[in-house]
Amino acid sequence: MSDPILFVAADPRELSEWVKRWENVRPVALAVNWARAGKWKGRSVAAIANGAGAERAFTAAIMAGAISAVCSTGFCGALEPGLKIGDVVVATEVRNGTQTYAAGLPVGPASPRGAVMSIDHVAQTALEKSNLRVSGGVIVEMEAAGVARAAEDLGIPFYCVRVVSDLADENFANDFNAALTSDGQFSVLRLVAGAFGSPQQRFGELIRLQRRTALASKKLGEFLGECSF
Repeated sequence: MSDPILFVAADPRELSEWVKRWENVRPVALAVNWARAGKWKGRSVAAIANGAGAERAFTAAIMAGAISAVCSTGFCGALEPGLKIGDVVVATEVRNGTQTYAAGLPVGPASPRGAVMSIDHVAQTALEKSNLRVSGGVIVEMEAAGVARAAEDLGIPFYCVRVVSDLADENFANDFNAALTSDGQFSVLRLVAGAFGSPQQRFGELIRLQRRTALASKKLGEFLGECSF
């Protein structure tokens, strides 16, 4: 039996619609936030969500055991103004400011492609996203560089498939960086407490993001279901 392909995200919600497409899904006992294994198209697959950030993603991939390939996946911010909520982007490379990692291209539906900017915080403003676009990126996220580094250490193929959940020209009213906890989770209590400073704007944004991420997870699951790695 061949080793599984592993999909790494920050939060289980990013993987939920994808894992629903698998067969024989079961929990996996690993020292990570959430892990599942199953079968997809007759192939062994695994998924881990271990919180936000490159180091937590690196740890997830290293702790997974024997794997044949690894894919960084989940939500991202658009840097290109033409990208819409729910658009799936396939990385050609991942950049973290000091290193560039090449990414393999799965066989699947036509989709936007380009460089992923992998940074250590949430890109909160349209200005920061614009600056990252000038640097050559099409989307921004927080985990892919860690997964790419793990793939390099393990000597296995690396992929990155992401789905847009916020737009290039948007500023976040909520401070998601302040809400990020040491375990890589976004604290609901911190977000709610912060939202009372401007309730109409900030609570409205949180509700909108909930709808957007539900759509993004659905689109990501559909896309991955049509791919071959």
